[in-house]
Amino acid sequence: MKVNLKISSVHFDADKKLLEFVKERVDKLGNYYDKIIDGDVILKIDNNSTGENKIAEIKLSVPGNEIFAKKQCKSFEEATDNAVEALRRQLKKHKEKLNNV
Repeated sequence: MKVNLKISSVHFDADKKLLEFVKERVDKLGNYYDKIIDGDVILKIDNNSTGENKIAEIKLSVPGNEIFAKKQCKSFEEATDNAVEALRRQLKKHKEKLNNV
């Protein structure tokens, strides 16, 4: 399922490869929960001195709720993977809650 996604990069220009990577990963969440309305991804670089300064924030709108994950890692790909994994767990819980009602 394709998620209607808006990707923003703060203080840098994300290349096409990175944007495709993020879109592909977030689209996979549609396999776990098919009622995702849309999503916002913000990629930014933190001005700290450690190597882990790449931040990926992903917010997904689902009916009656919003789920959010923010991860900071050495690369945007790693941060995106970690955030998507956190969202996958949240979607699973959200789906279970709906099924138990």
